[in-house]
Amino acid sequence: MPHRPSPSPARRSVLRGSLAASAALSLGAVASAPAFARSGRPSARWGVQAGDVTATSGLVWVRSDRPARMVVETSATESFRHVRRHLGPLLGPDTDFTGTTALRGLPPGEQVHYRVTLTDPDDPRRGGEPVTGTFRTAPARRRDGVRFLWSGDIAGQGWGINPDIGGFFAYEEMRRLDPDFFLCSGDTVYADGPLRPSVTLPDGRVWRNLMTEEKAKVAETLAEYRGNFRYNLLDDNVRAFNAQVPSVVQWDDHEVRNNWYPGQILDDPRYTEKDVDVLAARSLRAFGEYFPVSTLHAGRMHRVVRYGPLLDVFVLDMRTYRNANSPGRQTDDGTGILGAAQLAWLKRELSRSRAVWKVLAADMPLGLVVPDGASDIEAVAQGDPGAPLGRELQIAELLRFVKHRRITGTVWLTADVHHTSAQHYAPERAVFQDFAPFWEFVSGPLAAGGFPANALDGTFGPRRVFVRAPERANVSPMESSQYFGEVDIDGGSGELTVRLRATGGATLFSTTLAPGRVGQ
Repeated sequence: MPHRPSPSPARRSVLRGSLAASAALSLGAVASAPAFARSGRPSARWGVQAGDVTATSGLVWVRSDRPARMVVETSATESFRHVRRHLGPLLGPDTDFTGTTALRGLPPGEQVHYRVTLTDPDDPRRGGEPVTGTFRTAPARRRDGVRFLWSGDIAGQGWGINPDIGGFFAYEEMRRLDPDFFLCSGDTVYADGPLRPSVTLPDGRVWRNLMTEEKAKVAETLAEYRGNFRYNLLDDNVRAFNAQVPSVVQWDDHEVRNNWYPGQILDDPRYTEKDVDVLAARSLRAFGEYFPVSTLHAGRMHRVVRYGPLLDVFVLDMRTYRNANSPGRQTDDGTGILGAAQLAWLKRELSRSRAVWKVLAADMPLGLVVPDGASDIEAVAQGDPGAPLGRELQIAELLRFVKHRRITGTVWLTADVHHTSAQHYAPERAVFQDFAPFWEFVSGPLAAGGFPANALDGTFGPRRVFVRAPERANVSPMESSQYFGEVDIDGGSGELTVRLRATGGATLFSTTLAPGRVGQ
């Protein structure tokens, strides 16, 4: 599939329209919950975004500055000469004035231009300035190919929107690559990571954060979680990216609180609400208000996004159903990191998939040891290179299933650990050997602190083929590159190429995988 290094003229026009519509966005107007005017027309100053796009469907999101009706028009051309009208929901305070409209019956493999108009709920003739966006639907033909980006970890470790360096500049670099979609692998916000107005770096330079009320403390209330998701939309680069590139979004821990698990009771003095389940419910509600996700109406994050004959994306939720963090030495673990029901769902959907490639979008890595305190384990691997124990038992069961059902083309993509790397897993290097070889690729952070590489656990035989990581913890985006990955599936050969990229235009690592192999 040929590369598209820059957006087409039509997509540039859409971008200009989106930026013009959001030009009135200013810190004074949006630092916290807006003060809604009693007169005037509704405004969509937060831009638009599309999500979970397939060959014939997609979701479009918007936020109003007051009560409004959402109306979406779609067209094959940016002139909107011939439009199809989609009546959306009423937007009000119960959803923080956000709303999502489902688009169905779209043409496969085509550019779709859309515009969102917000109208007065009492007088449909009173509409605000339309805000435009665009996306490509998934191809119906294999030969058309697919190309997407992935990363995660946004506004973390005290590094928020810094106007001095152009804000979240990685989003602009990704936009220029014009991918078919963006897979956001979790830690979309750091609700547990308050910002300070300025931070002095080791070399004496000063980092300046754009501040809002909700980012000055840990999030506990629904309003504070909403403010954390709203914060990223203050950035021009994010809004421009959203108007051009649809997303597939999942969550991890920092949407709620670092290293959280169901049933946890906090001893953190920063929190007056100690029950993590209460905090998670509030965050999930805000997450669903600020991202277009097709399954959140049913109360679940995990889903399959089918992107044509070449690709199915299996979006996992390694947070909601996990057991408590522990040293991970259990010899029997029916809950694991996915929960029994999600594991059964994943096995069933992998068996049904006819896509050439099956991307397992994990919000945490498999073979990298991610600690939680002095003795507990936060991810899967627990540092013991022997037979599977703890959460490794569930992953072993899944890998065994993939091998014995001869499921081809599985590739694992993740973020979370704030460096970029490529690991190849093979049974001949492992203690547990009843699985087929596969690759795991790590990217990020996209706009957060960088951290040294995590240790590998030998249970599934990983070999670190590439890694780029800082030598010290929490290196700011002013001192180090930010990272994202690119996946390019060729429509002719079916080959899948992974590139690990750094801001500034560098490709750090690249490998091409052949289709049709069990595992990979």
